[in-house]
Amino acid sequence: MGFRVIKTAIATLIAIIVANACGIEGALSAGLLAILGVDVTRKRSLLTVSSRFFASVLGLVLAFGLFYMLGFHIWVLVLYILVAFPLLSRAHFKDGIVTSSVVVFRVFGGESLSLHIFLTQIELLLIGLGAAMLVNLVYMPREEKKLSDIRQKIDVLFSDIFSQVALTLHHPQYVWSGKELIDAGALIENGLSTAQRALENQLVSPDESWSVYFYMRKQQLERIESMLGLLAQVYQRMPQTDIAALLFERLSLDVTKEEYTGRTEAMLTEWEQEFKKMELPATREEFEVRSAVLQLCRELAMYLSIAKKDKAPVSPKQKQKQKQKQKQKQQQKQKQQQKQK
Repeated sequence: MGFRVIKTAIATLIAIIVANACGIEGALSAGLLAILGVDVTRKRSLLTVSSRFFASVLGLVLAFGLFYMLGFHIWVLVLYILVAFPLLSRAHFKDGIVTSSVVVFRVFGGESLSLHIFLTQIELLLIGLGAAMLVNLVYMPREEKKLSDIRQKIDVLFSDIFSQVALTLHHPQYVWSGKELIDAGALIENGLSTAQRALENQLVSPDESWSVYFYMRKQQLERIESMLGLLAQVYQRMPQTDIAALLFERLSLDVTKEEYTGRTEAMLTEWEQEFKKMELPATREEFEVRSAVLQLCRELAMYLSIAKKDKAPVSPKQKQKQKQKQKQKQQQKQKQQQKQK
């Protein structure tokens, strides 16, 4: 049973109790409106509750006019649907169509029009939708643990991918299924949707670091796909392929770090300088393979530039841990210096 079901039950109970305590007729309708008002995030709750309230008020005004002029007939109710639904949709109150229908059908069932009935429906709307919004604002499940787990899985998959690339560069005849690439793509999309949901639950000072991280991984995955196209052109082992393999072996370790280390970038810069000093290819095969390896390293440089720009610690707690570790290291250095003195 999902937590949203529990919140819906609580909101329904609150709405019915409040409506009964206020002596409002049709207290159960307040519970039904509360069910319709519960949403998955705080931001969406505010938007949908306001949309449903104003849509219901607009629908009530229109329904009162039609029922007053044409009477309480089924065909009048059909006419209301034909007129009200497009009108509400055009007024950007599409989310409130169902809620407004509940209120209007209740008025139609009573077959009576008065200011008291109109105000009663407004009170039920305020209580039902208000209870739903209150429950949504009070508590939403935190996504931090889930996001952290998704990140760790993606980091491990990226590490496996780079290990496979290194193995292929060492042994061009090696066949890799590419399953990790598919799994990483699915996890990144899951992470993006979860991060967006977590962001919509932060009404004050929203933290977009998770969205930035998963978008970074999405961009990097595109670069990896380009790398694999070039890797397919490496069909012969050479000293250059072994050197490139060392880069990806280093990257398979660095990719799991929370911050950009710069080690792979330094190795890549050093290797590019060595590459320029090497003799030109002697055969067509050597030219093709070395060209593919060079392009592969350029794609790697683009991958690293994305990481350098966007990679950051996961959460404030981990930032505090890192600061504490740095302080401890500084204290240890100071103690060693004092001992030496």
